[in-house]
Amino acid sequence: MIIDIILAVLVLLGGFFCFVAGLGVLRLPDVLIRMHASTKAGTLGSGLILIAVAVLFADLATVTRAVATIVFLLITAPVAAHMIGRAAFRSGVTMWRTTVEDGVKDALRRK
Repeated sequence: MIIDIILAVLVLLGGFFCFVAGLGVLRLPDVLIRMHASTKAGTLGSGLILIAVAVLFADLATVTRAVATIVFLLITAPVAAHMIGRAAFRSGVTMWRTTVEDGVKDALRRK
């Protein structure tokens, strides 16, 4: 009974965070802010759902795959977000009117 409640909470929270990530990608005004919403909330939501899967099946193969997938998401999501943000900045994508740019434009310019 308690396992079912824990699983329900994990799946609902994971679904909520994935929904918030999708909503953030659709509604937020800037590529950098969208990137932040998709990587943070999406990784958390996917991780919670994968934890629920690992708890539900509780065999070594499933738990190993779930943990490996969570580690893969935690490693690749920040790197991908950084590369997307850097590409957007370098290509001159217009930012939201309140986004403040610092002086790295000259440092990032290709020679």
